Amino acid sequence: MAEKTIKLTIKQERFVKEVIGTGEYVEAARRAGYTEASARDAPNWLNPNKPQYKPYLKKAIDARLKELESKRVATAKEVMEFLTSTMRGEVKEEVVVSDFLGDGVSQAKIVEKHVGVRDRLKAAEGLAKRLGLTEPEDTTEETGGVQIVDDTDTAE
Repeated sequence: MAEKTIKLTIKQERFVKEVIGTGEYVEAARRAGYTEASARDAPNWLNPNKPQYKPYLKKAIDARLKELESKRVATAKEVMEFLTSTMRGEVKEEVVVSDFLGDGVSQAKIVEKHVGVRDRLKAAEGLAKRLGLTEPEDTTEETGGVQIVDDTDTAE
């Protein structure tokens, strides 16, 4: 049987948002505009062992948390774009430099600079690996290689 989708009211949507923001059910219900009596009952809305359980609220909170979590994890496309812009020297980083002011006094400040050649090469290697442009490393030297032994008797 297909699960029925319930559209949340504006107050319920605010409750979901506040639960995500505060982690507190009663406070979230208050902020969403529920009466004090209803707000005190809010923890029961998300407890499947209580008669006040509202599975659609739990489902909405879980879906929102999943959506937020997926926004925090880089996609393959984002990784490729970052590696490409790094390789092209478009990425800048902050570094601390010291300015000499005279009389043995210097002042540290933060400046932006383009990433160096070493970082650009590393990004290019990472891109090449992900795009399958490099051969797998040959590990025969590390394992001692292959030794062929001719143990056939070849008397002439």
